[in-house]
Amino acid sequence: MSWTDERVETLKKMWTEGQSASQIAKELGGVTRNAVIGKVHRLGLSNRSGAQAAPAAKEKAAPARAKAKAEPKVEAKPAPEVKSAPGRATEIPPPAPVNLRTKIIPAGQPLPPQPSANEISPEALASVREVEKKAKKISLMELTERTCKWPIGDPATDDFWFCGLGVQSGKPYCEAHVGVAFQPMSSRRDRRR
Repeated sequence: MSWTDERVETLKKMWTEGQSASQIAKELGGVTRNAVIGKVHRLGLSNRSGAQAAPAAKEKAAPARAKAKAEPKVEAKPAPEVKSAPGRATEIPPPAPVNLRTKIIPAGQPLPPQPSANEISPEALASVREVEKKAKKISLMELTERTCKWPIGDPATDDFWFCGLGVQSGKPYCEAHVGVAFQPMSSRRDRRR
């Protein structure tokens, strides 16, 4: 099917009358709704105002479209207004930026106090300190399923090691470290109150 002058005139007439693309395609026959829409856009009829766009207007529109594609649009949003008193509008200041990054502590520096350290009972800490004195002090490469995997020290330093004592059945740590790592839910809940 080709777009003859007669078919184009019929399309223009029906389009300006407000007919849908489907209705026009049905009237013309042998053409799809999408073909009608494409021809309407190529002819510059998409505004349905009845007047065809002037050639000079098309030439001006082409550079504007190219510029619009090159530069992304940034729309300025007006600040919401809040009524502070009858008849007065007050601007809401923009929210302060939120820093989502946590402070990075350089290697070798002491860590700040951890919240979990305050929840551990003094008896458990004393037990852990005693066990760590007896620990085998093994490296990552020496860990097995039978050695305690509790890390001790700063991983960024040479003075970092794992406990290495025998593990409690079904757990990754020795008895002392299991007591610190796996606390009953009720005792943790009671300490928070």
